[in-house]
Formats: sequence, C-alpha cells, structure tokens
Amino acid sequence: MSRIGKSLIKLPQDVSLDIAKDNLVTVKGAKGTLTQQIDSAISVKNTDGVIQLERATESKRHKAMHGLYRALLNNMVTGVSEGYKKQLELVGVGYKATVQGSILELNLGYSHSIFMGLPDEVKATAETVKGQNPIVTLESFDKQLIGQVAAKIKSLRTVEPYKGKGIRFVGEQVRRKAGKTAAK
Repeated sequence: MSRIGKSLIKLPQDVSLDIAKDNLVTVKGAKGTLTQQIDSAISVKNTDGVIQLERATESKRHKAMHGLYRALLNNMVTGVSEGYKKQLELVGVGYKATVQGSILELNLGYSHSIFMGLPDEVKATAETVKGQNPIVTLESFDKQLIGQVAAKIKSLRTVEPYKGKGIRFVGEQVRRKAGKTAAK
C-alpha cells in the first residue's frame, strides 16, 4: 500500500464531505467550498468523519493516483477548516506594494507600475515597515490557487544571484554568487 494513500483523513467538526455518484467530492467548511473530481479507479469512503481511499488494482498508475488523491483531499479539508497563508518579500531599493480591493499594485524597479488582479478566493495585504522590505501576505482556502498566484507574483521579478534583489518567500534562502574580482 502507498504510505500516503493508506493514511486516513479525519474531518473536523465544522467540515462536511459529500461524494456524488460520478466520484465528485465536495468539501464544505467555514472558509469556503472546494470540489475535486476523483478517478474512477479510486473509491472514497466516509465513515463517521474518517475518510479512507482505496484503489481498484495494484497497477503502477493506480498506486500513483492513490497517494495523489489522498493528498488533494487532505489539502481541501485543511483549506476549508484552517486556510493557507503565503508571505512574499520584496527585496530591492524602491520596491513597493499596495493593495486596493482585489488589485495588487507593485513597483519593482521598472519604468511602470504593475497592476495584478487577484481572484476572489485570494485575499492580499501589503505591509511596509520603515527600514525593512515590504511584505505581501496572501490568504486563501485553496492551496493550489494560492500557490499559483504566489508563483505568478514571484515571476514578475525573479531573484538575481549577485545582489539578491527580487521577490522571494519569507525565509527563503537564495544562493548567492561572487561577483567579478578586481583586476590587479
């Protein structure tokens, strides 16, 4: 058995799980509602608030999907009950971020400001403290969506290895390169 696939998922009290005939799983909680289509080779069973996934055969494909769908369902349950949070740090002189409604405005050293529309499921806040790098905090109940939005923001100004300027996650380690040595 897959180590991840065979582990059980315990539902918190405020979370409900519905399984439709065509293996469409819907998870509802305090933060929101998520749905996921499960492959027909994987069966989902909900008994007394404990979810168990079983696969039809021992083929390599079914073994891989067993762990995948268990992880996806676990992320859905965690998201609608607790939510997810990602923090991005803007490192560079003059880099700024402001949030107005669902629009994130970034000044990243280009000749123009970058305006990015955020999905309704993602809430953003920008914090600027004097003497520190600006921090953009993203919060959502959908792990996949918040990761995609964070990756898109990071791609606007990737971290360069010489001075370390760019957008990075808070606490992320950046491998630095040595610059040119002075000629003698």
